[in-house]
Amino acid sequence: MNVKRVFGAVLTLLGIGSLIYTAYQLINKSTAYTTVIVIGVIGLIFFFSGIGLVKNTKDEA
Repeated sequence: MNVKRVFGAVLTLLGIGSLIYTAYQLINKSTAYTTVIVIGVIGLIFFFSGIGLVKNTKDEA
């Protein structure tokens, strides 16, 4: 099993989780906007880097 592909999947799941948390906090009108923005940006970075790792990693048998 490829370690890069597994790490990419974990990053993608963490990114999705943080984006869902950010959306939930924005819907509930959280007063800590800077914290929500930072979590959202980190979630986007995790999500896109995870997708990139999964997509660009070659399968070698």
